[in-house]
Amino acid sequence: MATTVLFDLDGTLLDTERDFTQVLNNQLASHGLAPASALDVRRNVSNGARALVSLGFGIDESDSKFDEYLNELLDRYEMRIAQTESVLFPGIANLLRALDKSATAWGIVTNKPSRFTDPLLESFNTLETSQVVICPDHVSNSKPDPEGILLACSKLSCDPGQVLYVGDHPKDVQAASAAGAVSIGVRWGYIPVDHPIETWNADIVINHPDEILNHLLKQ
Repeated sequence: MATTVLFDLDGTLLDTERDFTQVLNNQLASHGLAPASALDVRRNVSNGARALVSLGFGIDESDSKFDEYLNELLDRYEMRIAQTESVLFPGIANLLRALDKSATAWGIVTNKPSRFTDPLLESFNTLETSQVVICPDHVSNSKPDPEGILLACSKLSCDPGQVLYVGDHPKDVQAASAAGAVSIGVRWGYIPVDHPIETWNADIVINHPDEILNHLLKQ
């Protein structure tokens, strides 16, 4: 029986695409380059900042300028967070309030470094009741490694077998499975074009956050 719900952040709880699109396009403009479309950013953002550099500049990590552009993008994003235009996905606020009301423990396990995660979470009162937040700088190995989920379980004193882990990327499902948690894939996030959600082998696939509550109630 699941007693705890852990979430990925970007693409699962928060729609952060607008921030990344603006940051990347401001950076590209400063280098005299054409902007990327919001759709292309949405399709690539779940693969991290490196994927956005490749998208915007048309280069790979072997390029001598890659790390310079990457660090510039990250610095620009950090400055952007104070004026974030990110929003909770529809239904997430109601879900988290329901979890709090029922005293169901919940937390966040993300591949977003704490230098970005912590100030971003401060902008959302709904996320303040998260009982644990695990970022890649808290562990030796980030997702798809299960270490972050297992650390969250340790901090919450719960068995991984009692955890639902909710995410929008195959790495989330892989991490949950390796940790022994129930994996839930969500259709509303930044689904990689080359990895349809049907190929992830998630234990559960959902279309709306309310389905998480339905699953908990059916237990």
